[in-house]
Amino acid sequence: MFSRREFASLPLAALPAAAFAKPDSRVRGVTIGLQSYSLRDRSLDALLAAMGEIGLSSCELWQGHLEPQGLSRQEIAKWRETVDLQEFEAVRKKFDAAGVELNAYNYSFREDFSEAEVARGFEMAKALGIRKLTASSNVTTARRIDRYAKKEKIWVGMHNHSRITPNEFATPQNFADAMRGMSEYIAVNLDIGHFLAAGFDPVEYLEKNHRRIVTLHIKDRKKNQGENVPFGQGDTPIKEVLRVLRDKRLSIPANIEYEYKGADAVAEVRKCYEYCRAALA
Repeated sequence: MFSRREFASLPLAALPAAAFAKPDSRVRGVTIGLQSYSLRDRSLDALLAAMGEIGLSSCELWQGHLEPQGLSRQEIAKWRETVDLQEFEAVRKKFDAAGVELNAYNYSFREDFSEAEVARGFEMAKALGIRKLTASSNVTTARRIDRYAKKEKIWVGMHNHSRITPNEFATPQNFADAMRGMSEYIAVNLDIGHFLAAGFDPVEYLEKNHRRIVTLHIKDRKKNQGENVPFGQGDTPIKEVLRVLRDKRLSIPANIEYEYKGADAVAEVRKCYEYCRAALA
């Protein structure tokens, strides 16, 4: 048997097939997944090993798990524009081998992206075999992104934060402004913790706008721009959001995003998952 540390350090190709028990994190019809930024302290292989250990079977893959770290802005742009897309195809094979579904790739388009960087985001998604991107982006970039999204038929869920500025996604109006006049492929990646902290009701927004929401980020925050806290200790209506997914039979993945300060990321993600399971029991 491998110890936990030995298991996490090995590439997936080196592990026997029996080392992975295929996880299944669907609960009462609701897909509970993971935003892989939650385990940003470890490699891609260690991420997949941890997901198997916890029992999570769906993932929104954070670009930081694939992109080289510590590069300058110019260097990372060149990497994005020239990286061999077979590397992304190999990543998909790792997810398939681990029994983990890729529900989205988090590739955050920004205003300073070259046209090649924008186009490559959609090429990366196709190489990963997925039809959904999520992006911490700007309202004004939506029109530029829409041309590619419409052409490739890939949805881009705009991610919200809690800071309220004219060009950042935080409010229902920000989402409406970005989607006005755009194709159906400009959509929403709703972070329910940030939405609550900014002063808005994620349950109401989900019920009214679920057709334009591609993924959810599940976290707990205090209201009025309050801090991130362990699940159940804040004001975010996590249980109510999950029950809307269950009762309306919505196929939107609910991706746990661990951002509060805890002792061990895997242990904390496990607690978050158990909280979500209990909410749907």
